[in-house]
Formats: sequence, C-alpha cells, structure tokens
Amino acid sequence: MAAKSPFLEFKGKPLVRCGNEIYYGHPKDKYIIKMIIRSTKKFQDIELSDKVTIQLIENNPELSSKKQIIKSSEKQGLYLAIDIAEVWLTRYSETK
Repeated sequence: MAAKSPFLEFKGKPLVRCGNEIYYGHPKDKYIIKMIIRSTKKFQDIELSDKVTIQLIENNPELSSKKQIIKSSEKQGLYLAIDIAEVWLTRYSETK
C-alpha cells in the first residue's frame, strides 16, 4: 500500500498553498507550476479566486527568478488555471 501524501493532490501531483500562491507539481521534478491569485470575488459567504496568473517554472535554483519562468498566462478562476497547468506540466515533462 502506497504512503498517503500529506498534501491535497490533483491528478497525482501535489497542490501546496502559501498565502495567495499555489504550487502544483512534485518539488523534485524539472518543472513546476506557480499560480498566483491576483483577485477574489464573493459568492454567498465564500471567497472565490477570480484572476489567477499561471507560471510554468523550471525548478533550477541556479537561474534567476525571471529566467526560471518558461510560460505565463492569466485565467479567470482557479478551475481554468489548474486545467492549463496540468496541460503545461504534461507537455513539458514529456518533451524536455
């Protein structure tokens, strides 16, 4: 039986939130996704993510922060952001 991850996962990859930033992907992989929640909106008594910036980052500490960013986009809502994040990670993991 596999050990259970202490993190929330989406399609087998961990999602870790730190303030308004969400990191998606395994920390030891070559590429990870950073999602930044730029704005929120109220729905009844819940705060929902509205504008989310997605960044595909090369996980290389020797590069400067700007050079680590491979792709960047902004989406409306967390669902669309996670959807594009999964596509980017899958494509870059397979080709690079």
